[in-house]
Amino acid sequence: MVRELIREYLAYIQIERGLAQNSLEGYRNDLQKLHGWAVSCGKRPEELCRSELAAWVKALMQRGLAPRSVGRAIAAARGFYKFLILDGHLSKDPIAEILPPQTPQTLPHFLDESDIDRLLERPDTNTFEGLRDRAALELLYATGLRVSELVDLCLADIDLERGLLSCHGKGNKQRRVPIGRSALGWIEKYVGARASLFENRDDSGYVFVGVGGKTLSRQIIWSRLKMYAVAAGLKRVTPHGLRHSFATHLLQRGADSRSVQALLGHSDIGTTQIYTHITSQRLQATYQSHHPRARDSGRMSKK
Repeated sequence: MVRELIREYLAYIQIERGLAQNSLEGYRNDLQKLHGWAVSCGKRPEELCRSELAAWVKALMQRGLAPRSVGRAIAAARGFYKFLILDGHLSKDPIAEILPPQTPQTLPHFLDESDIDRLLERPDTNTFEGLRDRAALELLYATGLRVSELVDLCLADIDLERGLLSCHGKGNKQRRVPIGRSALGWIEKYVGARASLFENRDDSGYVFVGVGGKTLSRQIIWSRLKMYAVAAGLKRVTPHGLRHSFATHLLQRGADSRSVQALLGHSDIGTTQIYTHITSQRLQATYQSHHPRARDSGRMSKK
């Protein structure tokens, strides 16, 4: 049973930060771990001291949790204790000096532009589902939308005339993103075909729907993308991989980090900087492979 103060905190962050349900459940699960540890210590979560919290972190790691998962649990606990201080339940933060375990930085996987072309050509656009899928994949790559943002997209969110869309990202933050000419053309074709589905039924208003008019789920988008990736001979292709590809290709072609940050809806420029590591590595590899003296010591001959 989650303690009352934890429930108050979860209600607080849901309202103040507008967290999506998945994010809220993540916080809930992590704080349930904290509550369980407090019970094992014969205390309430707000009564735990620094050494007991350090032991909790050690226990999570010994349990086999990945460093990233342990770090997320610490972040959840840190937010909880800050809330308790703001609300007057505590005067000192017991977890402030406890650092998360270091995690190796993994670069996001992305597709080459030629791989994107192969993927986008796989849907059979002579069918409704194929046309819908082509439009969805084009839009994911053209805008960098998260798959959750894609399935929540409504017709009213897309301005076909101006080539813009509005979406609500993490924290319910709204942003406007331009739609490239290719994606815009496929969206226009799909929307025209979509209209015939609702001649004799109420229109849900969501952009991407099945042949029965029902809104698509994230799982369906994932499965359809996987099917096309296999057909194209591609591996490790996910909706988020298309988002990574969107950002990487922009930077490779000279876009600045701040613009890409705005397009992706990142609140912190540090999150966007991960893509600059990719482009730097690609430039380094290109240089090493193609410059005539990249591997030459270049020593001057003695006269």
